[in-house]
Amino acid sequence: MNSNFSGAAAAVSDSYVRTAYADAERKEAFLPTSCVQNHAANLHVLNNGDLLCVWFGGTQEGIPDVSIYMSRLAPGTGEWSAPQKLSDDPTRSEQNPVLFDAPDGSLWLIYTAQLSGHQNTAIVRRRVSTDGGITWGPVETLFDRPGTFVRQPIIALENGTWICPVFLCRTQPGERWVGNDDVSGVMVSADQGGSWELFEVPESVGCVHMNVHVLQDGSLLALYRSRWADFVYASRSINGREWSAPQPTDVPNNNSSIQFTVLKNGHLALVFNDSDASHSKERRASLYDDIEDSEDSGELRDQGASARGTAFWGAPRAPMSLAISEDGGKTWRRRRNLEIGDGYCMTNNSADQRNREYSYPSIVQSSDGALHIAFTWFRQKIKYVCVDESWVRG
Repeated sequence: MNSNFSGAAAAVSDSYVRTAYADAERKEAFLPTSCVQNHAANLHVLNNGDLLCVWFGGTQEGIPDVSIYMSRLAPGTGEWSAPQKLSDDPTRSEQNPVLFDAPDGSLWLIYTAQLSGHQNTAIVRRRVSTDGGITWGPVETLFDRPGTFVRQPIIALENGTWICPVFLCRTQPGERWVGNDDVSGVMVSADQGGSWELFEVPESVGCVHMNVHVLQDGSLLALYRSRWADFVYASRSINGREWSAPQPTDVPNNNSSIQFTVLKNGHLALVFNDSDASHSKERRASLYDDIEDSEDSGELRDQGASARGTAFWGAPRAPMSLAISEDGGKTWRRRRNLEIGDGYCMTNNSADQRNREYSYPSIVQSSDGALHIAFTWFRQKIKYVCVDESWVRG
């Protein structure tokens, strides 16, 4: 079993979980990090009660010093551990980590690896741990089709089928990726991850970050981020392979990530930005318009519009909100803000502290019923919040 790539990073923020100021029903902390930029957290609860958080950190998204990190909140400690660095490819920006408990007891880490800001060059990599994330095996390529992206957890169905939601960053030859023609799909494995088959979601152009869960009635619900910065979209399936075309919900979306989970009582809990394009006074050219693109010699042309149009970048990434659905995701009537601000995201620059977004949330429920949430704070830190479902009514 290979060791980790590096030792623990020095903590620069308060990693102790404390009761929030003026809110006795909420606990929070900042995860320790030594990176200038920290983004795209994903939470995972182990069977022993350990809460794991993975994210990517480095100078700035798209720059090849961006790597995957993990921190642990062990029961009874009240403190997030110093992070482990779990990837270190000096040629690619490694992003969007996700953890998965395989039925054989191993823990999978999967993440993307792309050249500069070209998401159409991304591949998906994997490392496996057999000791709960203490040590990790070698880096392997899981999905080698260029442009394949992950953001949401793998789902293991009762019949043994595994479903890995992906989105495909598609461009025509000679185009610079902007996100105008991205589509969603699921990689399906019937042999415990030995082989995979792609099933695309119909009419899903612009619907990405597909997040899948099994509902109480046995059907599957998927929620999506929208490249058009209008609404969270939803589609449904019976078998995980064939999906209905995504349709808009009553929840706004700003072309930023969302995540939901099914609670023990059957309710759904969703974390998202309560914002859309109508809240924006400005518009960015693309997600990577403020980094020097060492892979682009100037020969690439701007990506053409798809049948749906062009992706909207720059809608404010705030507030960070929590919503509850009591009807299987049909409506989301109970909502409360976790964090408020102007959500300025016209730049990804963290070195100069110019970005003020709250984004890319993750949510899980532990065995005691608590809701654990992590999200990007100004692209500088990962913030952790713990509440109960009843908090949303407060």
